[in-house]
Amino acid sequence: MSRFWSAGVADLTPYVPGEQPQMQRLIKLNTNENPYGPSPRVLAAIRDALGSDAEALKLYPDPDARRFKQAIATRFGLEVANVHVGNGSDEVLANVFQGLLKHDKPILYPDITYSFYPVYCGLYGVAFETVPLSDTFEIRAEDYRKPNGGIIFPNPNAPTGRAIALGEIERVLTDNAGSVVVIDEAYIDFGGETAAGLIAKYPNLLVVQTLSKSRSLAGLRLGFAIGHPDLIEALERVKNSFNSYPLDRLAQAAGVAAIEDEVYFEQTRQAVIASREALVERMTALGFEVLPSKANFVFARHPAHDAAQLAAALRERAIIVRHFKNARVAQFLRITVGTDAECETFTDALKEILAG
Repeated sequence: MSRFWSAGVADLTPYVPGEQPQMQRLIKLNTNENPYGPSPRVLAAIRDALGSDAEALKLYPDPDARRFKQAIATRFGLEVANVHVGNGSDEVLANVFQGLLKHDKPILYPDITYSFYPVYCGLYGVAFETVPLSDTFEIRAEDYRKPNGGIIFPNPNAPTGRAIALGEIERVLTDNAGSVVVIDEAYIDFGGETAAGLIAKYPNLLVVQTLSKSRSLAGLRLGFAIGHPDLIEALERVKNSFNSYPLDRLAQAAGVAAIEDEVYFEQTRQAVIASREALVERMTALGFEVLPSKANFVFARHPAHDAAQLAAALRERAIIVRHFKNARVAQFLRITVGTDAECETFTDALKEILAG
């Protein structure tokens, strides 16, 4: 460490993103990117926003991203006052941790979940307590019936892919009426049921989504939160105390187009769901235990083969998957659902490795 660092920097444990290797002919199944490109309407919107002479880029974008917020509000039957947007759902979540989850009591989140949560806690000084998943890696509503300064969990959970039913989320909301409950819905469009419809009923509910997964815009960094205007105001105050322009002009235009193109969205998400079910069937036939997934990835282990060794063997064949070292899931691999051809190549490689 350097003597010029601010106090506390050396104590941070930064988030480690999924590997983005620069390899030729690589099948990349490690970071849950959508195998299909964004809507053609997105590309057209970017071209229109750029213009023929790029004059628009000399001007600042709308700091409020009003058109993007309105598109989100319209889709969910809400008002603009119910919407906060940011540079990917990671930035939105950072605003959430700073603006809504820093209280005297610890927040609660699952022991196996999105690994950015403890990073935010360390960065913002948020006390936390992890809540163990069940033996079958499920989030249980009754486990969150304890004093807390807020609750956050993904639905579907990551990296397990398991979803919690909307009725169970209502139990958590009812049991914790005095706390903010954040449902991180990064993967909701691949088979889960969004909690967005509960916002009018529960002022303590905040729903966070991203356009990186089901809208194929991981490269543009677009995310949003929807909830009661009082919650949104806190996020807006944090955002405008840090960066008034988190979304550039092109990203905002792309976001509007992506949200409004429901036909393409439905077509591609259903294609991913169908590919996931076929992948699960093939992996099960190879002897893998695959957790029930409502995400664009599967979480699986083989009773007779070490996960780290399987990941290494796949990498030798230019196929990359994600392996986590947490003790409870150290024998699992997380595999992104690719195209049907990529999934077939992946399972063929597994068959060869298992036979060897």
